[in-house]
Amino acid sequence: MLKTGKLDSDLLRELVFDKITYRSKDVKVRPGIGEDCAVVDFDGCDCVMSTDPITAAVSDIGRLSIHITCNDIASNGVQPLGIMLAVMLPEGTTEEDVSHIMGQAAETAGALGVEVIGGHTEITPAVNQPVIVSTAIGKTAAGCYQSGDDMAPGDWIMMTKAIGLEGSGIISCDHEEKLRDVLSEGELARAKSFLDLVSVVPEGVAAGRVGTHGMHDITEGGIMGAVWEMCQISGRGAQIWEEEIPIEPETEKICRYFDIDPTRLISSGSMVIIVADEKKEQMLAAMAEAGVRCSVIGRVEERSFGVMKKSAGEMSEIDPPYADEIYKVVGKEIPKP
Repeated sequence: MLKTGKLDSDLLRELVFDKITYRSKDVKVRPGIGEDCAVVDFDGCDCVMSTDPITAAVSDIGRLSIHITCNDIASNGVQPLGIMLAVMLPEGTTEEDVSHIMGQAAETAGALGVEVIGGHTEITPAVNQPVIVSTAIGKTAAGCYQSGDDMAPGDWIMMTKAIGLEGSGIISCDHEEKLRDVLSEGELARAKSFLDLVSVVPEGVAAGRVGTHGMHDITEGGIMGAVWEMCQISGRGAQIWEEEIPIEPETEKICRYFDIDPTRLISSGSMVIIVADEKKEQMLAAMAEAGVRCSVIGRVEERSFGVMKKSAGEMSEIDPPYADEIYKVVGKEIPKP
């Protein structure tokens, strides 16, 4: 039996990637560990595409379905322009439910300047809660997308905002009553508001203008999973300074209450940005101008160094991504610790 969550990297290669044999001459970027977008040659332009499901959230599924794939497009330094939604809803869904979900999606897409250009909606006994699979597209001049292949030893590893924003936002919505034991009303409201911060389109586009050696929005597997995946793409090592990773106090309290690791918690709203040393200050200035908090959390190393984290003065290896910490909480009846 497979575990809940994304397939681990070895299984993904064996059961998925290794089954794909046909190669088109028009495809520039293909599936890979940590590679969220495909890039297709469109005669002078590059079409950047990504697809992802929303399965762990319910109350904000319409909004998150837009952000999750638009963020992937932005991680290539590209402004998304269109999105398609495949919406599968359980039996018992009402017209009001559909209106709520699609109202969220339409409002969020409009705020990002992204058009909903197609999709599919159905009621099906195949699901017991709403599931949305979204596919976003963007375009850029040929060769202008950002790639983690460019990572080099000595590059700086930056991240925007704070870890666990999406995860703690979802958990605070799903387990509001239990969290009243550890969060004040103001803290609970602030934790819920983290779901308003899950877009990385502004920083992705701004960083693309400066130029990066790769970006990765921090989704399932958290910051540690994102760094590990980027090292797989580039064939490089890294060191992450855990004390430098920003985290909001509400996220800390939520993770402590449910005994989950915030560095392995889904973190849409945060972007890993790899920057050459000579562009470090320019990137920090660009993020400040965009109104986005940006922190330096580590450095790219040679492959032989390994993918490591430093905590309390000690170095240890970063493990490959596994089932996200959110699945220990969301969709379950959690007894009080």
